[in-house]
Amino acid sequence: MGEKFLFDGPDDAPVTILLAHGAGAPMDSASMTATAKALADAGLRVARFEFAYMAARRTSEGRKPPPRAETLKPEYEAAIAALGATGPLVIGGKSMGGRVASMIADDLHPSGKIAGLLCLGYPFHPPAKPEQLRTKHLVDLKTPTLICQGTRDEFGTREDVAGYTLSDAIEILWLEDGDHDLKPRKSVSGFSAADHLKTMAEGVAAWTGRLVR
Repeated sequence: MGEKFLFDGPDDAPVTILLAHGAGAPMDSASMTATAKALADAGLRVARFEFAYMAARRTSEGRKPPPRAETLKPEYEAAIAALGATGPLVIGGKSMGGRVASMIADDLHPSGKIAGLLCLGYPFHPPAKPEQLRTKHLVDLKTPTLICQGTRDEFGTREDVAGYTLSDAIEILWLEDGDHDLKPRKSVSGFSAADHLKTMAEGVAAWTGRLVR
């Protein structure tokens, strides 16, 4: 990893949030940029980074497919070290990025290296494969966790998630009619994508406020 970060939000924010991207889109995708800006507008400092396979797509020929999420854990840990946040740090990301962070959170939280975990559109299962659950490690998760999920996310709808056994450390912020990018259909929900991003960011700010006070 080239240890390159994109920063948004005030330098003196009470909390820094480190975000990794999802499997298919880079750290500066429209969705990630809008998310970071919304969180920054809510008074949080956001750092985005890229896994090596995604960074390589910027330079090399051909698109490498995303590796297995488990294999990215050391890269996420390296990004935390490179960031060197001095105040409270929340780790997480969009979809696969949040999933990777969820795999290392309980190694880091007891020693105070991180204050919490933020997952934006957690990939509970692959689309159209509800039996292939990615929740085993979420049953006993100890790290305070916020999952922001659209109610019609094809990686885990509100109906799907209602049937899962999840740790009491996990809170879920549901966004009405949101898809995997938290985007609602305005004609159905009455909400815009910007509305949901603002709700998400305000929810994250309130949650982090409870974590660090």
